Amino acid sequence: MGPAQLSALSVLVFGGPRNLRQLADAEQVAPPTMTRIVAALRRDGYIRLTPSPDDARSSIVEATAKGTAALEKARAARLDLIDGLLSRNERADIALLGKALAAIFPQAR
Repeated sequence: MGPAQLSALSVLVFGGPRNLRQLADAEQVAPPTMTRIVAALRRDGYIRLTPSPDDARSSIVEATAKGTAALEKARAARLDLIDGLLSRNERADIALLGKALAAIFPQAR
């Protein structure tokens, strides 16, 4: 699964089902681009489309159990990578990194 597909799937897993336009807006891509991403995710069984209750011409896109599991697996792999990288450093270096991150992202405190 490519990064664009993984990102769109992440929006659906953590943000919940939405229509194609909402998903395209969340990912900051044009609807035709999102249509291609959704088609690939659907083909591989990571998402499903259901008719929109508000608009018969539109569908709601939602993650399947397979999609949620794939996203959780990818997330765990990234966290393991970060943990491995951080475990190679001294506590003082980790503390310095924490201070730098707090300065860059003060809203995350």
